[in-house]
Amino acid sequence: MNKSSLVYFLLLAVLTSSCSNTRFLPKGELLYTGAKVKVEGKQTTKKENKALKSQLKAIVRPKPNSVFLGLRPKLYLYNLAGKPKKEKGWRYWLRNKVGEAPVLYSQVDLEYNKSVLQNFSENSGYFNAKTVADSTRKGKKVSAEYLVNPAKQYKIKEVKFPLDSSVIAKEIRNTKRRSLLKKEEGYSLERIKEERVRIDARLKEKGYFYFNPDYLKVQVDSTVADHQVDLIVKIKDEAPKLAETPYRINRIIVYPNYTIGADSIKTTIDSIKKYNDLTIIDAENLFKPRIFDRALYFKKNDLYNRTDHNLSLNRLVNLGTFKFVKNQFRVSDTVGNYLDAYYYLTPLPKKSLRLELLAKTNSANYTGTELNLNWSNRNTFRGAELLTISAFGGVEVQVSGQNNGFNVYRFGTEANLVWPRLVAPFKLNSPSGFVPKTKATLGYEFQNRTKLYSLQTFKGSFGYLWKENERKEHLFNVTEITYASPQNVTPLYQEQILANESLGKVIEKQLIFGPTYSYTYTNTLQKRKKSTFYYKGTIDLAGNVAGLVTGANSKKGDTIKIFDVPFSQFVKIENDFRHYYKLGPDSQLASRIIAGAGFAYGNSGEMPFIKQFFIGGTNSLRAFRARSIGPGSFDGASANTSTFLPDQSGDLKLEFNTEYRAKIYGLVKGALFLDAGNIWLLNENSEKPGAKFSKKFMNEIAVGAGAGLRFDFSFLILRTDLAFPLRKPYLADGDRWVLDKIDFGSGPWRRENLVFNLAIGYPF
Repeated sequence: MNKSSLVYFLLLAVLTSSCSNTRFLPKGELLYTGAKVKVEGKQTTKKENKALKSQLKAIVRPKPNSVFLGLRPKLYLYNLAGKPKKEKGWRYWLRNKVGEAPVLYSQVDLEYNKSVLQNFSENSGYFNAKTVADSTRKGKKVSAEYLVNPAKQYKIKEVKFPLDSSVIAKEIRNTKRRSLLKKEEGYSLERIKEERVRIDARLKEKGYFYFNPDYLKVQVDSTVADHQVDLIVKIKDEAPKLAETPYRINRIIVYPNYTIGADSIKTTIDSIKKYNDLTIIDAENLFKPRIFDRALYFKKNDLYNRTDHNLSLNRLVNLGTFKFVKNQFRVSDTVGNYLDAYYYLTPLPKKSLRLELLAKTNSANYTGTELNLNWSNRNTFRGAELLTISAFGGVEVQVSGQNNGFNVYRFGTEANLVWPRLVAPFKLNSPSGFVPKTKATLGYEFQNRTKLYSLQTFKGSFGYLWKENERKEHLFNVTEITYASPQNVTPLYQEQILANESLGKVIEKQLIFGPTYSYTYTNTLQKRKKSTFYYKGTIDLAGNVAGLVTGANSKKGDTIKIFDVPFSQFVKIENDFRHYYKLGPDSQLASRIIAGAGFAYGNSGEMPFIKQFFIGGTNSLRAFRARSIGPGSFDGASANTSTFLPDQSGDLKLEFNTEYRAKIYGLVKGALFLDAGNIWLLNENSEKPGAKFSKKFMNEIAVGAGAGLRFDFSFLILRTDLAFPLRKPYLADGDRWVLDKIDFGSGPWRRENLVFNLAIGYPF
């Protein structure tokens, strides 16, 4: 098909789709195609007109059918499906779930929209605005036009707060410094409503439990000056006495075994327990009282405040033991101006058994399935401790790559015990609603790499997890122990070790122990922000104390062994920084920088293989096979004579990724991406020429690009990426950029360079 034929075909498709969308309209109906809003004010600036136009356009109703590339595909599918005979089946799904019913002009109320635009303009300070509404018909399609002529906006001259001598008036005056109503800013009814909510929130921190924003009014005096207003904040005369009274906490009563829907709560003398300021009604003695004392912020005689109220509820939920958490405050019948606090807690089932079938992918391009069996006890020692014992088994295969046929089979078990407190000789008073936790882990895994070797790994750790707030999280493992031992090493792998000694490092016995710490900061949950960040920093200190005590020095031959295995001694630091920038409601630019370094010393001559850095694969440099790049300019593929591709590792890592993400249609999203990076060794390795880090490291950066689709099924995101290299660091210096060699029409080029990645979830 030549270019002119293609143009005619596309034009015919557009016209056919357009006609078919109006052909199915009910008799006498017209298709509504949307509204245009014009703001033309001679007394307002261009900036004010532009801002007002954007706000007005967003509130016009109804919204027309969605348009993609000038077409209305959802409406087309709705018409294509026709009227299904049953409320199920393929046609019903296509019409009602994928398709979109036509938006008819009969649904448009011009006068109503006109009044909405008029009211919004006036509520934004354009008191003398004028609005006109009209429509334009073309065939069976109609669009609406609204013309708004705003007068000069009224500005705030002064904000006056209550001046009387009452306690509540004084508290309101004390909030003036953080007022949302600013002098010289435009009048805004919406901002006045937000100010009432702000004042109410401040009063809630001062004991005014029964106050609410509706008890405040803001009077507007527009006579003070030309196009200026005074705003006068007052408490309404009808506000009840309860609302103007600050309250303190009297009794705190906890029902830890409450049943929702119960007619009454049976209380006996034996079921009542006193613990500090708490009264706990626990007839079955399910919980130790101290867990509630830790979770609840309120103490007797405390002034009520909303912060402690919410933090207490968040902590009770965060314990992970209760299905429902309900709270009530009632005016005390024994003490004036006091509240009694009641907490009704419905426990989750204490023990549970769960079977999971998982689909998974990893950075090495392996895709597979895993079966997990988990048993949980949510209140192991009556202190809301969570004990989880799991058994798992799975298989992973490499969908694309040189390691086809070298499948991975794995099975194992793991036990975790989590205490909802710090089991430590020190205290941590976290001001957040997240309960600090202590976690102990023991695990075993057996991994069989077909045709190569088997590896059994024992793991154990003990550490603490706490969050300062929803953005900052700390994880400190006092100790983390890993013992790895190889088995069933095949002759094939032994042969490869003779040709490449570094492969022997993979199956060496490993004993790694020491503290680790990671800090995470993220504000990505703040959906209104246009620019959000994620940062995770990790430090791993293995064998440092043991190395200092024993004086181990591998360079001098003073290697110390434990259980006949040399323990590893190193420092490893890794930083992961991500930035997300919203370009629109359905598009964003996501970027990531990873920088890491590992340094072995003392009892170790080099970093253990399982703690080194790797690059390439589905979540890394997607234009290169997993773990196939580097270190440096070393070409692992050409140096390898076996039928499988060994993993390349390094002591240093630098990686950069950026990805443009946008919604294409429905649950389908697209991405264009660019990846760059490499790994390096700190020391020379005669078997890997060009692997050592040097001042020319930027000349050894690998670069790749590609495009992909993301299918958002709500319960998982299925990701497909097709990528190709732009720069190959293992080529001769001067020939590393391969932009001029890109040839999508060439079969050999595609086979050698195009990399398809199938994964679950976003790469970052």
